[in-house]
Amino acid sequence: QVQLVESGGGLVEAGGSLRLSCTASGARFILPNMGWYRQAPGKQRELVARITNGNRREYADSAKGRFTLSGVNVKNTITLQMNSLKAEDTGVYYCKAVFAGVELWGQGTEVTVSS
Repeated sequence: QVQLVESGGGLVEAGGSLRLSCTASGARFILPNMGWYRQAPGKQRELVARITNGNRREYADSAKGRFTLSGVNVKNTITLQMNSLKAEDTGVYYCKAVFAGVELWGQGTEVTVSS
C-alpha cells in the first residue's frame, strides 16, 4: 500500500527558507505525478507546485521565482525548496500523488512564517 510521508515544515521568519520533502513509501515504480498543495487558515486548498508526466513542472504564480520543486527521484521523493518566505505562505502543506487512477494525499506539514 502506498503512503505519502511528509517532513520539513516549521516556523521561520519572513525572508527565510524551508525545504519540504515527500516520500511515497510502498510504491513499486516511479510515480509520474506528485506535488504540493497549501491550505491557509480559512481558505481552500490550492496548488503550490507539481510535476506531471514525470517531467513537467507547474508553479502557482505566488511560488514562481521563490520555490523550486525537484523531480521525483528513485526513492519516490520530491522536495520543495522554499526561499524568501512571506507571511502569506503560512498554511498546512499537503503532498499529493496521482497514479493509475488513484489520488493520494499526505497528512500535511505545517509551515508558519512570522512577519
